[in-house]
Amino acid sequence: MASIAVRRTSAVVGGIVGDAAAQPLHWIYNMDKLKSIIGDAEEVAFWEKSENPFYCLDTGENSCYGDQSITVLKSLVENEGVNVKKLQESFYITFGPDSPYESQRNAIYRDKSEVGSQSLPIKGPWRTGNIKEFLKNYSQGLEKTGSETDEQIDCVPRVVSAAALYAGQPDMLIRVEEVIRLTQNSDTAVAVGLASARLLEQYILRGPCDDAVDKVIVQLRDPHRQNPQDLDTSLAGLLSNVLQKKTTEHALAVKHFGMN
Repeated sequence: MASIAVRRTSAVVGGIVGDAAAQPLHWIYNMDKLKSIIGDAEEVAFWEKSENPFYCLDTGENSCYGDQSITVLKSLVENEGVNVKKLQESFYITFGPDSPYESQRNAIYRDKSEVGSQSLPIKGPWRTGNIKEFLKNYSQGLEKTGSETDEQIDCVPRVVSAAALYAGQPDMLIRVEEVIRLTQNSDTAVAVGLASARLLEQYILRGPCDDAVDKVIVQLRDPHRQNPQDLDTSLAGLLSNVLQKKTTEHALAVKHFGMN
């Protein structure tokens, strides 16, 4: 069995590589279109031609999610842990006006502007909503740079490096929450991000285990849990419902819980 140190590294590397592998087929919400693209292909990782309907990058490049994870990882190494001020600086450098994320074509999306589908896909990387709001808040010198309303999935991939580093330590959830609130200061994003960190910690500390989700459900329902969130009980119920669908074919399960 791999050591805890190896599992920490594998979690980070696996997440970043997995993001790059999925990027060419990212955000295809029309299942009929997706099926027409991949056909009977048994291997769809690192699809050679970008079919992403929103942005176009070369195969092998990371999406905005992967770039967030990499930025957190670099900051953790350079600062020997979570340093919020330094992490804010790093995010502004990675996604700001002097980065590859800034271009004439991409600029129209800077403030969540609505544009016609004829403008898509853009050539280059895509800023997600909370990144756009972070840039605005940071440029205005606000101490709290996270969006108060954004509930997108950025809260999960962004915390992988921090959860891997602090897994098993008493301040793990505190450090992870700091990373989440950097760009997402909403209750839902924080609760979901912390639940994902709890789950990753199970696998890092224990290795392959069939009861990891069950353990997290118990944690979320524990009245004495660390970093309690108002939505923890609701998340525990949702995870229980997901477990009931674990033998259901993936596409049907996703359809049941929603594709947003």
